[in-house]
Amino acid sequence: MVRVASGVNGKILTALSCLLLLSPALGAHDIPADVTVQAFVKPEGSRLRLLVRVPLKAMRDVNFPLRGPGYLDLSKADQYLNDAAMLWVAGSIEIYEDDHRLAPPRIAAARVSLPSDRSFESYDRALQRVSGPRLSIGSDIAWDQAMLDVLFEYPIASDASRFSIRPDFARLALRVVTVLRFLPPGGSVRAFEFTGDSGLVRLDPRWHQAALRFIRLGFFHILSGADHLLFLFCLIIPLRRLKPLVIVVTAFTAAHSLTLLAAASNVGPDGLWFPPLIETLIAASIVYMALQNIVVSASSADSSGTRLGHARWALAFGFGLVHGFGFSFALRESLQFAGSHLLTSLLSFNAGVELGQLAVLVVMVPVLQLLFRFVASERVGTIILSTLVAHSAWHWTGERWSRLRQFAWPHPDLALLATIVRGLIVVVLVSAVAWLVFALLTRKSAAGIVDEHRERGA
Repeated sequence: MVRVASGVNGKILTALSCLLLLSPALGAHDIPADVTVQAFVKPEGSRLRLLVRVPLKAMRDVNFPLRGPGYLDLSKADQYLNDAAMLWVAGSIEIYEDDHRLAPPRIAAARVSLPSDRSFESYDRALQRVSGPRLSIGSDIAWDQAMLDVLFEYPIASDASRFSIRPDFARLALRVVTVLRFLPPGGSVRAFEFTGDSGLVRLDPRWHQAALRFIRLGFFHILSGADHLLFLFCLIIPLRRLKPLVIVVTAFTAAHSLTLLAAASNVGPDGLWFPPLIETLIAASIVYMALQNIVVSASSADSSGTRLGHARWALAFGFGLVHGFGFSFALRESLQFAGSHLLTSLLSFNAGVELGQLAVLVVMVPVLQLLFRFVASERVGTIILSTLVAHSAWHWTGERWSRLRQFAWPHPDLALLATIVRGLIVVVLVSAVAWLVFALLTRKSAAGIVDEHRERGA
């Protein structure tokens, strides 16, 4: 019995040793670093066609038949291609018709393409390539350089329905870029490009669907933007009474709303140096506001923020113009999901930002009130908090300035001069309107104070 057991154990050890020696050949393929997936979605009559191109190397659990020095054996590859298409492509896509998920698709065709093939530049050429003849069996194409082109067909009720897609290709590589084009019947092509998991993409959203998406986007953007939060924090540290707080926050909101709309309308420089310039100015604006808090609090016996309130609305408005461009950079990549509701999406994003600001104010103001009541005096607390904010923002300014210096500044020409003049005209007009509104509000406020004193005197 001992000899038998020893013999069995020896055979098992021998088999395990062979598997370990062969593991490089039998193991899964390495995860690619970057992969680009191209797709077309086109509803036609009672079917929806989905054309997809994926690099073969991204399908790691499929051991494709090979010949020679790593060439794909096209004479035996058809079944493997179909299995890979269903497992790695169809299994990673959900398509909805009027919010009802479509049944699993059928594979109408699957082809291997050379990496130099450019047929996916248009839907017609891609369809012709996938439906056309296969590569010759004797073609020498390395398996890890080949592309898999697949045509899926889904049954649908009508091509006039509203369609949505949830592509989850994140598992194909460490970084996956999806280029998706939607061809509605009788309409223009709508292009989408996103990295990683985009969530549910509505290919033809209704206005309220676009509005909800962008409200959510704006709300979470302001909550996740440390620089915008610190600027708002600097605004409200010395101004916690309702009236001056409303005036300052309204000025900031109006300013960044205007530049957000202007940037979305392509009013502004389009050079690579412009975004890092705006980011540097945003950091510098936080430093300035924090230093102003420190200087005024240290030199004034009035710790109620009255001295700051008179001029701070203008600073909030001016810096709000800069922050609006910062919001536009976050919004730019998301406008592809607006469909035909561009203005609605812009206003909804801005509404989301304002809701986020209100949520921050609801939390910050009571916390500051408690802090200045039980921990430190208002003057000392304002100086300490503003110093901490200025320290962080100063480091941001230095880092962003170093990044900005890596870009070449634009050469002065007529186009740049026209852009500057147009921007200055907009700024002057907007500032004039803001000044007029503030003057009216100030006059109304002063009249109310006078009337109140008269009533008390009487």
